[in-house]
Amino acid sequence: MITSDTHASASTFPPLPQNGHAPLRPKLSEPATPMKKSNSRFLLTGIGAVGLLGLSAGLYLAFAGSPSAPKAAAAGAPAGMPPVSVVVETVTEQKMRVWNDFSGRLHAVDFAEIRPEVSGRITEIRFTDGQAVKAGDVLLVIDPRPYEAAVARADAAVASAKSALQLAQSDRERALALIKVHAVTQQEADQAENAFRVASSTLASAEAQLKTANVDFDHAYVKAPITGRVSRAEITVGNLVQQGPGAPLLTSIVSENGIYADFEVDEQTYLETIRTAANGNAQEQLIPVQLITPGDTTHTYDGFIESFDNRLDAASGTIRARAKFANADMTLVPGMFVSVRLASGKDRTAILIHERAISSDQSKKFVFVVNEQNHVAYREIQLGKSVREMRIVEKGLQPGDRVIVDGVQRVRPDAVVTAQELTPSANAVAIQTSVTTEAAR
Repeated sequence: MITSDTHASASTFPPLPQNGHAPLRPKLSEPATPMKKSNSRFLLTGIGAVGLLGLSAGLYLAFAGSPSAPKAAAAGAPAGMPPVSVVVETVTEQKMRVWNDFSGRLHAVDFAEIRPEVSGRITEIRFTDGQAVKAGDVLLVIDPRPYEAAVARADAAVASAKSALQLAQSDRERALALIKVHAVTQQEADQAENAFRVASSTLASAEAQLKTANVDFDHAYVKAPITGRVSRAEITVGNLVQQGPGAPLLTSIVSENGIYADFEVDEQTYLETIRTAANGNAQEQLIPVQLITPGDTTHTYDGFIESFDNRLDAASGTIRARAKFANADMTLVPGMFVSVRLASGKDRTAILIHERAISSDQSKKFVFVVNEQNHVAYREIQLGKSVREMRIVEKGLQPGDRVIVDGVQRVRPDAVVTAQELTPSANAVAIQTSVTTEAAR
C-alpha cells in the first residue's frame, strides 16, 4: 500500500531534471491556444463590418440616382408613398363690421326705493311680491287717523281765519268811511287797517298748515312713484316706522320700459372704432350693440348706445358706456352679469380663416398654404379680432391663398399634398350670412 501511494504521487508531478532543480514555469508572454481563437473571431467581425458598409454605400448611391428620390425626400415619406391628403380653403376679402366684446351689468332705467315719509304703524299691505304696478297705486297704508285729525284741525283753523278776516275787512271799510267825515281819529283808522292785514296773514298761514296736513295724510297711503315691477314687502303689518334720514326700506320698484347695460370700453377701441366714426350722441346711437346672457349664447338682444361718459378714467384707461335694450319679455333682470358686443363705427374689408387652421410657434402664429404645384409653404400671420368661430387676418395672407384647414398636423414645409377644397358647413354658412348681414346694417 505504501509502495502504491508513493508510485501514484510520483506519477502526478513531472520528473525532476538531471541537475536536481525544479522545472521552470512557462512565461506569461508565451501565447496560449485560446488567445489564437479570439484573434480569429475579431478578424471575421471586421471583415463583416466592411462588407455592410460597402452594401450601404451601394444602396445609397442607387437611391440617390433614382429620379423619384427628390420627390420622396420632399414629401417626408419613403419613395412610393402617396401624397398626404389635406382640406384647404381659398380665402377672400369680406365686408364686415368688427365686434368687440365687453363685460357689463344690467341696471333698470328707473328705480325707486320706497321709504316712509310719515311716522306711524303699518296697517295694510296692498300688493303681492313681484306684482306689476302703475304710478299712483297704493302699496302700503300707515295708520292715517292722526293725519286725518290734523287735516280737520287745520281746516277749522282756516275757517276761523276766514271769519276773522271778514270782521277785519268790515272794520277797515267802516274806518275808511268815517275818517272822511272826521268821525274817527287817524290812529283808529290805522289800527283797523293793521287788523285787516294781520287777519289776511293768519288766513294764509292756516291754509298752508292745511296743505301740510293734507300732504301728510296723503303720505300715510304709500303710493308707487313709478310704473314697474314691485319687490317684496320688507316690513310687515303691525310694525312701527319712522320718517327721516334713517327711515327703513319698505319695498322697491324697477321700471319695465327697457333696461340699461353699463360697461367699460378701453381707450384704443373707443378711439379706433367709435370716436372716428361718430360725432356726437345722435351718431353714437346709430352704432349697433348686442347683448348676450350667460349660458344662452344663441339668443342675442339688439340695442343701441345711450351715451358715453364725458371723460376717460385715467386709472383704468377706460370710458364708461351705457346701452339701452328693450325688455318686453322681462327676461333681463337688473344686476345681471352680461356680455355686451359693440360694433365698430363703420364697415371694413378683411380676410377670415377658421380657428383650426391656425398653429402656434412660441409667440408666433402661422398657417400652411398650398401653392399651384401642391407644395406646402409656411406663412406667418398677424391675427385680429374674432368673428364667431373665425379670426380676422391682418397681415400674412392675400386673397386667393389656399390655407390648409384639415390635416395641419400631417404636413410640413415643402411637402407635396393632395388638396381638396373645403365644403362650407351649415355653421360656416351661418357665420358668413351673419357677417354679410352685420355689414349691411
